[in-house]
Amino acid sequence: MIYTQLPHTDIEVSKICLGTMTWGRQNTEAEGHAQMDYALEQGVNFFDTAELYPIPAKKELHSVTEEIIGNWFKKNKNRDKIVLGSKIAGRSEVTKFIRTDGFSKTAIIEAVEGSLRRLQTDYIDVYQLHWPERNTNYFGKLGYKQDVGDHWEDNFHQILETLRDLIAEGKIRHVGLSNETPWGAMRFLEESKVHIRLPRMKTIQNPYSLLNRSYEVGLAEISHRENLGLLAYSPLGFGVLSGKYLGGKQPENARVSLFPNYNRYSNEMSVKATQKYYDLAKDHNMSLTQMALAFVNTRPFVTSNIIGATTMDQLKENIASIEVTLSDAVLAGIEAIHTEFPNPAP
Repeated sequence: MIYTQLPHTDIEVSKICLGTMTWGRQNTEAEGHAQMDYALEQGVNFFDTAELYPIPAKKELHSVTEEIIGNWFKKNKNRDKIVLGSKIAGRSEVTKFIRTDGFSKTAIIEAVEGSLRRLQTDYIDVYQLHWPERNTNYFGKLGYKQDVGDHWEDNFHQILETLRDLIAEGKIRHVGLSNETPWGAMRFLEESKVHIRLPRMKTIQNPYSLLNRSYEVGLAEISHRENLGLLAYSPLGFGVLSGKYLGGKQPENARVSLFPNYNRYSNEMSVKATQKYYDLAKDHNMSLTQMALAFVNTRPFVTSNIIGATTMDQLKENIASIEVTLSDAVLAGIEAIHTEFPNPAP
């Protein structure tokens, strides 16, 4: 395993992070425990979850994933071996069954307390804001459009104050963003620079893959100049970059087969790009899965690559991508395809 430094901390995290959002819906608790066992054996010390999981969100399954992880900690008594990330859900019509007051002080405290209880731990290493509570472009929206009905008021300072107090209490150690824009990321960073007693955002968890490199447009420079580490999610684009959907296939129990609305990476241009990437990987005697993950692993702004799997075979292949080295010819081929099909699934 390769390890990187969690920015602005002395914590080392594995370059591969174990994502957990299928546990409790596509995966049973026993399967989730088996995945954590195997990942830890392979040197993966970074797990990521959220109060919202499993996904797709469902009221009766709300936070089951955290409970599965908590039961694993209780059984194995190994909390100290894991760097753990979780998230508070943003305001949304889809998630109003959780709460409706966004990132108010009460909401953040309630969310942290609930996660700690379910995770059966005293602290969360990286606590993240799952998505902005203001109306902006995330979850597949490439361009920003002004919403005249958006009555959001700037509350960056209040959010950081609340997180600061939770850090002081020892309930969280560090804070991060998720699905955030360049403007939002810089607002949080500047707020903590001007008010030095406020905590600094250390990471940002945004999508990044061969089919979606939009992070490079504005956020990669922020990562470089501010040392804001990317925790890349959907590096395989809901499994599309495994190649298993090519030719119109709909594998049984696969994510896009089960949930057709998860079609962000399945439009016509994405399919054409995926076929090109598949052929490139085949020409160089590697699987598309490992080429796609190895590409993410090697990006200089990536602190950790969040992989997810529903089977042990998938998990083993995903983690093994850390051993894959991409040649100059492969990297040149990737850039040529990216030029032909730039960000087909933003």
